[in-house]
Amino acid sequence: MINLFNNFSDILESIFLITGIIISVIFFYVSSISIYEKEYRAFRVSLSLSIILLVPFLLIFLSNFSFRPMVMMLILIVLVLVLIVLFFPYNPKVKAYYQVPTEKHDERDVMFSRNELKIDSKNYSDYYAKNPAKKELDDKFREKPGLLSKDSNMYHPFSFASAHANLEVIEALKPIVNGRVSENRQEVDPFKISNYIKTWCKKLGAHSVGITELQDYHLYSHKGRGDLYNKEILNDHKYAIAITIEMDNEMIQTAPKGPVVMESTQQYLNSGTIALQVAYFIRSLGYEARAHIDGNYEVICPLVARDAGLGEIGRMGLLMTPELGPRVRIAAITTDIPLVTDFSEGKSSAIDFCSICKKCADICPSRSISFADREEIKGALRWQINSESCFTYWCSSGTDCGRCMAVCPYSHPNNLMHNFIRWGINNSYIFRRFALYMDDLFYGRRPKSRNLPNWIDI
Repeated sequence: MINLFNNFSDILESIFLITGIIISVIFFYVSSISIYEKEYRAFRVSLSLSIILLVPFLLIFLSNFSFRPMVMMLILIVLVLVLIVLFFPYNPKVKAYYQVPTEKHDERDVMFSRNELKIDSKNYSDYYAKNPAKKELDDKFREKPGLLSKDSNMYHPFSFASAHANLEVIEALKPIVNGRVSENRQEVDPFKISNYIKTWCKKLGAHSVGITELQDYHLYSHKGRGDLYNKEILNDHKYAIAITIEMDNEMIQTAPKGPVVMESTQQYLNSGTIALQVAYFIRSLGYEARAHIDGNYEVICPLVARDAGLGEIGRMGLLMTPELGPRVRIAAITTDIPLVTDFSEGKSSAIDFCSICKKCADICPSRSISFADREEIKGALRWQINSESCFTYWCSSGTDCGRCMAVCPYSHPNNLMHNFIRWGINNSYIFRRFALYMDDLFYGRRPKSRNLPNWIDI
């Protein structure tokens, strides 16, 4: 009996010590990943925890008091219970986490469209005659220097010039979103051609690709930009393909400085070129296809991407992808080629996390992101940002800001450590709350904007 007790005690001591070492190693691993990601606060916190959490295990293991086995057993039981509670797959349903909008959006109401209105032009006069309440709001952003202006707060000659270059190329691409369809139609297998397009898009640089049936609410009601201003949008394509492109985390972490608009416009360009290639490819097979790229949309890309299974619409009004959060740019292709659609189950976990997180609202320099719960807007329960105050800040800073994307816990790099956290967030109501606390601890509730990368800061 004594030997049995001694054997149990030895096993308990070994398990206890190994548990402490494992916990320490995990936090040391986190510290190594953090230093690689240039997250120095996270590095300091995780390295400190790897040492601090090991100390009580070592002290208890090396000590010799009478009830030591009981203490070891109690600590191990508590740890097991904590893990069970954290990862227990408890996911209460979020009330009406997604609803279909009952009204179309008008592209003429989008801030970019309003920004392009020429003062005293017919379109300008007509728009504000119909929307007098927006005139005073829009006058505020017109008083500011403007996007990519030399007089803006964040002006940086090289990053701004790079963004200008990206936009000039996009401008050249806008007229070729549509084109002649080949008269020689190729018969295609819907499953095989869907797989072909997805695989090719990823080979071209897409992060994710999804397919959905084109819905009426995916389409704007009217064009709001360029020569087709005021034109009613009529698109009878059956399918829509959504493409996301990753924006570089190091560049986004400098937000709202120059590199963020440099990176943003670059990925608008990259996503657009892929969409153009795919649209041209489909037309060459004898089917209609139109690319939807920056400055020449007929569809609302985030809604298409959401229904194509690529993510969920979050508090900041952007698509929240599973691996990169909002740190993506989107393009789309509408077409009548036979395709196989992707199942979109929606992510109530993302809605729940956005409901409690609010880091984007906390950090927003223009206070444009709501702290409130979702509201029913045009028939859909969702969040809506104050687009006027957001765009006015853009016109002051000269960039498209991006602070909300930079601090979003979903935006961390796509690696094993962060993907494990995302898995926990997706599967457990309790873990979501724990993950938010840890994100604040490791990265700060309001983390500072990073300095420009050395190669840009010249």
